[in-house]
Amino acid sequence: MGGAVGGGSPSVAAPAVARSAPPPVGVGSAALRRQLARAERRRRLRAFGLVAPLLLFLLVTFALPIAKMLWRSVQDPEVGAILPETAASLRRWDGKDLPGDDAYSALAADLARAREAGNLATAAQRLNYDIPGFRSLLFTTARRLGSADAGTGPPTRESFARIDPRWNDRATWAAIRRASGPLTDFYLLGAVDRHRDADGAIVRVRSDQAIYVDVLVRTFTIGAAVTVLCLALGFPVAHLLATLPPQIGNPLMILVLLPFWTSLLVRTAAWVVLLQEQGLVNNALAALGVIDHPLKLIYNRVGVFIAMTHVLLPFMILPLYSVMRGIPPVYMRAAASLGARPAEAFVRVYLPQTLPGVGAGCLLVFILAIGYYITPALIGGPADQMISYFVAFYTTDTANWGLAAALGVVLLSATLVLYALYNRLVGIERLRLG
Repeated sequence: MGGAVGGGSPSVAAPAVARSAPPPVGVGSAALRRQLARAERRRRLRAFGLVAPLLLFLLVTFALPIAKMLWRSVQDPEVGAILPETAASLRRWDGKDLPGDDAYSALAADLARAREAGNLATAAQRLNYDIPGFRSLLFTTARRLGSADAGTGPPTRESFARIDPRWNDRATWAAIRRASGPLTDFYLLGAVDRHRDADGAIVRVRSDQAIYVDVLVRTFTIGAAVTVLCLALGFPVAHLLATLPPQIGNPLMILVLLPFWTSLLVRTAAWVVLLQEQGLVNNALAALGVIDHPLKLIYNRVGVFIAMTHVLLPFMILPLYSVMRGIPPVYMRAAASLGARPAEAFVRVYLPQTLPGVGAGCLLVFILAIGYYITPALIGGPADQMISYFVAFYTTDTANWGLAAALGVVLLSATLVLYALYNRLVGIERLRLG
């Protein structure tokens, strides 16, 4: 036993092998995810660096000018900067009665400084937008106050009333307070034929001054009518182009794109030549015996519809064509094989698949139509001018940029509403423009 224990053959022990401990579960995958995330960030940064110059260019030349123009619809700094003491005094006025003598004294001091500085015309022009005749009232008051003797004492309510009785009208002072800025809703309300009365309530303007709601209704009516005409004419043309063999359809598509290579002004002027009383259209109809006397096809709504439909028709055809080219013809053959009549197969099988193109074409044409200026200005009459005409008029002729910007806000709002409506009914992800 002892020999077996002490002197027997020793048992051979397995040599110990040094091994590194395995990493904890999840450590390798977490490191891999971090590496992938860093690689993805670098890829995005490189992509952003490539498009950053274009984004900066669009921001500086497109987004910022539009934003600055739209900001003019609520910006109103002129009166508050030129008549600061009067603006400060009227902020303490409750508006229920005529302001106190401090407001009259402040206005007299402001008028004297503005007349000396030569910037009274700017404030007078802004106030004249609110109340016609305010320009002459302000200049007459400044001139009469400046010619008064210095020993007559500070200006009072009675001295202003002797110059012009309108200074005893609460609406006159309310107009100055509304225009004291720096922000206002005057232009936005004016764009929809509304304004604030002396009590601050929003009311309609007088019927003889209400024009913009009618102009907006006219703009949307013309835009909707032109959109329907373009859809009625463009749908069969797009269907024909989509179903013809490429060797025939492609040359015909060039004819659709050909108007894009001609100036809009040239195309509109061509319609003036064609539609006038001695133009080609009237002469052709008279030669065929269809009419006895020339039709009035220009400087009215008919001419506007014809010219705008011609100009905007390609914008309807291209989205329709893009969608129709992707509809397999086997669907119609399958419907016919199942017993559907051609009209039924078209309505129930083919037409629903064209809805993305119909929606995109109608949206595009309508938005372009409501912003049209050249065609209605050259071919339409006074009762056919759209809102873009008044935007141009207030921008270039009267320099009333606030009202021009407010009308632009109305157009932008209508565009956003149409976008939201299209997104709800069709889905913006299905938008196909070509």
